[in-house]
Amino acid sequence: MKMNVEAIVEQVLKELKQVDTTKTTPEDTIYFPEEKEMGITNAFNQASIDRAQQVTPARIGIGRAGTRMRTTSYLQFRIAHAAAQDAVLKDVDEEFIKQHQLPILTTKAEDMKTYLMDLEAGRNLSESSIEWLRQNGEKKKNVQILICDGLSSSAIAANMADLLPALTQGLELKNISVAKPLFVKRSRVWVQDQIAKELDCDLIISLIGERPGLNTDESLSAYIIYRPNEQTVEADRSVISNIHKGGLVPVEAGAHLSGIIEEMLQLKCTGVQFTQRHKTKK
Repeated sequence: MKMNVEAIVEQVLKELKQVDTTKTTPEDTIYFPEEKEMGITNAFNQASIDRAQQVTPARIGIGRAGTRMRTTSYLQFRIAHAAAQDAVLKDVDEEFIKQHQLPILTTKAEDMKTYLMDLEAGRNLSESSIEWLRQNGEKKKNVQILICDGLSSSAIAANMADLLPALTQGLELKNISVAKPLFVKRSRVWVQDQIAKELDCDLIISLIGERPGLNTDESLSAYIIYRPNEQTVEADRSVISNIHKGGLVPVEAGAHLSGIIEEMLQLKCTGVQFTQRHKTKK
């Protein structure tokens, strides 16, 4: 039997109540439900499926149509995949940078292709940014905050409006001196070491977009290090990850980070050394 593809698509859209199918203008927007379809009926152990669905955002129990995913689940998968690609490839909105009055630093990754293919390019500032730091950077502060697009501009857009004020206010209430936050474009985590050295700050924290997945493209992490130098290794760095609305909520993350940073400054360390001293202190 010959299938009428247009009729099938129209029927699916009507069932999902996404759009008035009488409109055909390009400006029409199709709104698609974020909730994952749970398509297993008469399951042998429904309670186990329900428990699994409650503890993970993964696509569990979505059911199937023959040997394939159901239409809704398939479209949700494609939307999530597209969002993940966009998060990596698009830039942070210039309006966001202007709104927060963030000075912009750049790395040696002059374009996204270089950034993705050459790790070292994203770990080192451009010569113009080094010169700007030397002339204009706030030196010898307790804390320098970096906002880094990393691998997800969506993470910056989604979290920073709540996270940054909570973090800066939390630090200021603890009488910790904080330099003006800086935005670093196309940056990797290790660029913070170079910036810390130039500014001679006690501690530097990078709020950076993480590699997006199919569950969320908005996950952000905070990488923290106390006075990095030539002997610094990854074990010297602390990280708080999974900051987003479905994980560690941005406002709570800001308050949590300010408390941790206060203790790190007192103990003069981060990473594994901080974890060990923190346990001993308790």
